[in-house]
Amino acid sequence: MIDKQGRNIEYLRISLTDVCNLRCVYCMPKDKITFMDKEKILQDDEVIKLVKLMAKCGIKKVRLTGGEPLTRKNILKIIEDIHRVPGIEEIYITTNALLLEGKEREFKEAGLKGVNISLDTLKEATYRDITRGGDLKIVLRVIDNLLDLGIKVKVNSVIIAGINEDEILNLAALTINKKMDVRFIELMPIGAAKDLTPITNNKVKEIIKQGHVLEDEKIIGISGPAKYTQIKNALGKVGFISAISDNFCESCNRIRVTSEGFLKQCLHWNYGIDLKTLIRNGMNDEELLEIIKDKIYNKPIKHSFGKEEKDKDNRFMNEIGG
Repeated sequence: MIDKQGRNIEYLRISLTDVCNLRCVYCMPKDKITFMDKEKILQDDEVIKLVKLMAKCGIKKVRLTGGEPLTRKNILKIIEDIHRVPGIEEIYITTNALLLEGKEREFKEAGLKGVNISLDTLKEATYRDITRGGDLKIVLRVIDNLLDLGIKVKVNSVIIAGINEDEILNLAALTINKKMDVRFIELMPIGAAKDLTPITNNKVKEIIKQGHVLEDEKIIGISGPAKYTQIKNALGKVGFISAISDNFCESCNRIRVTSEGFLKQCLHWNYGIDLKTLIRNGMNDEELLEIIKDKIYNKPIKHSFGKEEKDKDNRFMNEIGG
């Protein structure tokens, strides 16, 4: 579906839960966390209903997020059901991968096409510090298992001053011998991340150029918010998602639904509508469809990270849907 800015909105990110098995420093506080009651979360049939309605609006690609989506016990069944929805061509998940080991083939058979894995370091101690308890070895094994099965893998890396800026070259080097992408995502001032110092992707690119020869040193492709380049002779690509220094709003192709069923027109803003309540109050599909179309059409022109506006979303990232 085309919004009023002329953007083709064909990508749905839907959060299955606000629960996570980690406590990453830029996503969640260390303690005193209150998760939503289960009855406030979208139920399986509500998730599928929304995907079906979104497909009628032109959505072709669905990404399941969280929290950690694999904490949802029946996620395989959800993927299978989404895979059967007419019009949906691709299903992806964003995960920390710790609960995926040993289940990779099951997910592929359910219809999963690709996995985005949050990985900000290749040092075990730093990984434990950033995630507050994660096991890096599991993540690296899962990456290899997924690649062996032919499942697309993208690593999402957030670079933070004083924590992991010394690992940019090593993270980029993962693409040399593995057919996978590593995307550097600028730290966004949301929730727990407000207290951390970001490294801009312009700086990340300069550091990569100091240690690797890039193919013609130019962008070789754009996919949604990411701009890609490639290390010379590498199997995979290096991507940059520069939400702050070079916002990608003009090419944004996505809409979000939080785990409590709120359709968010933009990650930054509170704008949207509570679809879960409309469903539970018995609104028919035709009326729901018209409301969804209206919200997609009127998607905001851009975010305003870094500014103080009363309408911005101040929740933690696990609550919004990462």
